[in-house]
This record gives sequence, structure tokens and C-alpha cells, in this order.
Amino acid sequence: MSTLRFHAVKASLKRKPLKIKDVKRRSEIFGANVFNEPSMRQYLTSTALNSVLEAIDKGTKINRLVADHVSTGMKEWAISKGATHYTHWFQPLTGATAEKHDAFFETIGDGLAIEKFGGDQLVQQEPDASSFPNGGIRNTFEARGYTAWDPTSPAFIYDKTLCIPTVFVSYTGEALDFKTPLLRALQVVDNAAVAVCKYFDKNVKKVNASLGWEQEYFLIDSALAASRPDILITGRTVLGHSPAKGQQLDDHYFGTIPARAMAYMRDLEHQCMLLGIPVKTRHNEVAPNQFELAPIYEEANLAVDHNSLLMDVMQKIAKRHNFTVLMHEKPFAGVNGSGKHNNWSLSTNTGVNLLSPGKTPMSNLQFLTFFINTIKAVETHEELLRAAIASASNDHRLGANEAPPAIISIFIGEQLTKVLKELETVTKGKLSPKEKTDLKLNVVGKIPEVILDNTDRNRTSPFAFTGNKFEFRAVGSTANCANPMTVLNTIVAKQLMDFKVEVDELIDEKAMKKDDAIFNVLREYIKTSKAILFEGNGYSADWEKEAKKRGLSNNKTTPEALKIKKAKSTIELYNSLGIMNKIETEARYEIEMEDYSHHIQIESRVIGDIARNHVVPTAVKYQNVLIENVTGLKTIYGDRFKDFAKAQLTLIEQISEHIEAINSSVTKMIEARKVCNQQTDLEKRASGYCKEVKPFFEEIRYHCDKLELMVDDELWPLTKYRELLFTK
Repeated sequence: MSTLRFHAVKASLKRKPLKIKDVKRRSEIFGANVFNEPSMRQYLTSTALNSVLEAIDKGTKINRLVADHVSTGMKEWAISKGATHYTHWFQPLTGATAEKHDAFFETIGDGLAIEKFGGDQLVQQEPDASSFPNGGIRNTFEARGYTAWDPTSPAFIYDKTLCIPTVFVSYTGEALDFKTPLLRALQVVDNAAVAVCKYFDKNVKKVNASLGWEQEYFLIDSALAASRPDILITGRTVLGHSPAKGQQLDDHYFGTIPARAMAYMRDLEHQCMLLGIPVKTRHNEVAPNQFELAPIYEEANLAVDHNSLLMDVMQKIAKRHNFTVLMHEKPFAGVNGSGKHNNWSLSTNTGVNLLSPGKTPMSNLQFLTFFINTIKAVETHEELLRAAIASASNDHRLGANEAPPAIISIFIGEQLTKVLKELETVTKGKLSPKEKTDLKLNVVGKIPEVILDNTDRNRTSPFAFTGNKFEFRAVGSTANCANPMTVLNTIVAKQLMDFKVEVDELIDEKAMKKDDAIFNVLREYIKTSKAILFEGNGYSADWEKEAKKRGLSNNKTTPEALKIKKAKSTIELYNSLGIMNKIETEARYEIEMEDYSHHIQIESRVIGDIARNHVVPTAVKYQNVLIENVTGLKTIYGDRFKDFAKAQLTLIEQISEHIEAINSSVTKMIEARKVCNQQTDLEKRASGYCKEVKPFFEEIRYHCDKLELMVDDELWPLTKYRELLFTK
């Protein structure tokens, strides 16, 4: 074992779990560091409190005078909790969170100072917009961008800093973040869903989109991770032979959580409780050293903020436990990668989950309305939904036997499929009283029992109905949930709007009764949405052929998938609903295409560096040892040395072949990269990296991994999979 590997493994073996003092009742500390309603009631005037609550519930604006009152109360609360600084906490298009800290401290002359935080500092700040991804919206000489307070997501304290969730927009008003389009999409789906809910319940005044994410991740000893340049730079292992034992025994999934990992989880969960992140579930995942945590569902905007915050907190807490958290979608070849399932539903202010069957035929007609409209929305915009989860890292995972394929389809289960088939046979036009009664009692009225028995799941489905929600399973573990949630809520909102127009036309022009009109429109949606429904094995080659016949897209790579984002239909969709204008939409396309190229470029450089500067020299060193051995045997045995050196000579030859193959492939890869770098067209550059550069990755890896099995373990420079995945 190489010296670096030896010391890394030795340090890892010495690790002892930190003892974390558990709080007896988590409910007692939940949200202790959040400026939530109880805190606001204590520190705000009644006028300021009511203004904030109205902004949260109704989206009304808070005037500057009231903002001064809010900022004063927020400052006093934060200082009482030990905070010394404040920051506008936002989510630029880097995929990470961003923050710039300012102290409450301010001088007032004569050697005196005060703690100050006014309404102006709360409501708006001005970071440099040109230094974040902006897709050409802002130039270096046009640097202004603004962060603006989002009162719907409460401020919180982390590391003695008051963090204020904000949107991030350019000087000219275009969104430069993930939150702004999401907030717009949530408002649009709220309005559209409320309008449809009025068919069933006049008391519905607000509909919230809810989100429950499931975060998968790997825990790797920090000393071992530090010995791997690829992990440090790319978040994954670009080289490395699979260990003798991986996940084939299925013994890690839901197994006993290792002591060190448990200590980390307890510490993490304690911090989550303080920050108001309602984490509830923890367990071992399928791959060795892979784990998952999941929260209680929340309103989508807050859930997105909490997941973004969690990913940052996870990394910080990991350092205390000498862990490195890997959230890359495929950090290790040969074992499962990580996803972030997004469980989505719609709920009313009256306490009804619109995707949960009710006890009466009328409530189930409402359920079917939102259920079928969601299916229709996905069928119409499946390519856009696929683009929402596209990334260089997620390309490694989609369809790789533990994740859904790149073909978007919906799984609803055998029983609900039968229900839709029965609805499809509904007579077109007005229903007789008997037909309406039979339909409501025999089909719609039986849905609760159908759902009760519909316990099957399809892990190969990217978008599955799971009883009272849709689970978008294809989202990558590193993704910001805002991206897929913006798309999903937008397309459902558009579909609900179209549905209401069609129903109202039948009521007004055909003089149909409401229920007749609803059944007629739903019947047509069922017929036109069949292509997206699939109950079988999403990994099979037969499904690829069948999906093609159905006209479904199969965009296997990010450059292919992202093209729909600049399509005329996409621009019109976003623009018509006020989600994003043409400039914002095209900017995001450019940012994501450029991001893809940069990721492949970086990985290419890392692979070339490790292969030539680590693997090849080590292989040559071991080859010299073999040559020295053969030379010694020849000295002893003369011409008979070949009888005793067959294995060594074969190894020498094989090592030479692998070295030659590595050098040749790295050279070709570098040349292909140079061609891509000279390409000024973003689409052509990304396509070049995908088709001309990336294919060399597996070729180089193959030969490097073969050398790993041949070279003396004491010489091999890289920490191996068996050490990364199984050292506790």
C-alpha cells in the first residue's frame, strides 16, 4: 500500500464516533433558530406581524415603514440568539447557495457604535450580478443585481448569522436565481387550481403545492476522500475497479446504521431541528456507505429552501465527524448512485389533498380531475420535464439499473388503470340520470378501495403515483428542487387552465351540467394521454422501442434534453403564464449548456491528470520491479529463465499495452477537447464534449482499472473502492 493510502486508511481506522447529546423531545427545539410566527409574535408589533402574515398568505407587499419595524424586531431576536451578522441568503444559478455577511455593527461618531439593521437592509441588497451565471443577461460593465426579501420563507440563524431568504434579480428585472421562477409558478398553479376547485367546493380560496424530497448521499472518511483528487475536484471517482464485494448481497439496504454514521445523523438532525427542517426518516440505502434522509412534507417553496440549506449543513456537520459527503449522482461505478425523489401534491386551505381519494363520489370526481389533468400535463410536456432533471452528473445515473430511464412515463398501478379504462367508455355528451349514478357509484365511488389495494410500486418509473401524491423519481441528488418543481407546477397550472376553459365552454355552449362537462373533458384526456402511461420494466429494450412508437422522447444526454428549453413552445408557455420571459428562458438554456461543457471539461482534465501523473508512473515503477526480477532470474538460470518468468513476462507485456492505450487515449481526448474549446457556439461545444470527449472516459478508465488489478497494492497511489466503501 502506498504511503499516502496507508496514512489515509490508518487515520480512518482511528476515527471514533463523536458523542452527540440527544434532546429528549425534538419538538421542544424545533424551529428554535427560525424567525417563525411564535418568534414574530414576541418581537414584532401587531401591525408588522399582520403585514408579514398577509404577505405569506395572500402575497401582499410590505411597505418600507413596516419593513423597518420588522427589521428591528428581527435584529433584536437574532442578537438575543447570539447572531452578530446578517446576510441575504439566495440561490443563484450555480446550483449552490450564496451569501455575503454584514455585521449589525455600525459607528455613530465620537468613538461610539451601535447594532443597526434597518428596513432597507432587510428588503434589498446589491450583489454583483455579472459574477454569477446569467446567460448574457448582465455584462461585467453592467454588474448590478438585487436580492429582495422573500417573506414567505422565514429567516433563520446559522453559525451566528441571520440568514434572510431572498430572490435574486438583475437591474432590469430578470430572474437570476431558482427561487423567482418557482414563486411565480406556485402563484400560477394556486390560481389555476383554485378556479378548478370551485367546481367542487366554493370555500376553497388557496391551493398550495407541497413537496417532500428524499435526499440520498454517501459518507466517505475525509482522510480517504482527501487522498483521491477526483473526489475532491469532481465529487466522484473517475477511476477505480469494483471491489470483490459491492452491493450484490443486498445486506446494506435498511441494515443497522454504523455507529459513526449514526453519530453524524444525530448531529445533523439536531441542527435540522433548530433550523426548522422537519427531517423524519433515516436509513441505509442500497450501496455500501450510502444513506438517505427524508422530511415531513412542506409547502414547496419552503421545502426547496430547506433542501438547499440541508445540503450545505450536511457538508459542515460532516467535517466535525471527519466525513466527506458525496452527493454526486454516481460517485462509484458498479454500485447504485444517488437521487432525490420529489414527492409532489396539491392541498387546499380547507385541508384537502387534491391527489388523495375521498369517501364520496363527489370528492373522488375532484380527485380524478386533478389526477387526470396531471397525467395530461406530463404527457403534453414530457420533454420539458426531462430537461428539468438534465445535468452532466445525472446522465451517469438515469437508466443505470437503479434509477428511472431517460424516457418520461407515468406509473399509476393496475387498479387505477382499470378505473381510467372504465371512464374512457363514458358516453360522449349528456349523461342520463342512471348513467351518472352508475358512473359515480360504480366507478368513482370505488376509488378509495382501489387505492387501498394499489400497493405495488415501480422503481423504474420516472413519475409514479403513490397513493396520494406523484413521485418524480428521476431528480438527481445534487439538483436544486426548484428547477423540477418550477416545471411541474407550471405545466399543471397550464393544463388546469385549459381544462377549465373546455369545461366552461361545454357548460355555456352545450348547456351541459357541470358533472357532465367534467366527465366529457376527462374522457378525452384519458384517450389522448395513453402514451405516457406505462406499467412495465422501464429498463427493457422493448420499452425503448415501444416508447418510440408512442412518440415519446428518449433524450439520453443533457445536450439532447436541454434543446426543448429554447423551443418556441417553451418560451410561449413560460411567457404566457408570467413564469419567465424570453430573455430569462434563453439565458437558462445557455447557462445549463455551458455548465455541462464545463463539467465534462473538468472531468476530462482530472482523468487525464490522474491517468498520466499517477497511474502510468506507478505502472512503470512496478514494471521496472518485474524487469529487475526477470533480469535476476536470467542471471541465475541463464537461458532457462523463461521457464521461471512466464508470468512476469506476460505482466510486463500487458502493462505496456495498457500504458500505451492510456497515453494514446489521453492524447486523443486532449485534442478533442481543444477542438471543443475553440467552438464558440454553446450548443455545438456541449455536443462536442458529449460525443467527442466523454467517450474517452470509459476507455481510459478501463485500462487504468486493469492496471489497478495488476500493480503491487503497496505501490498503487489511489485509495481503492474496498477502502472507500467499507472502512468504517
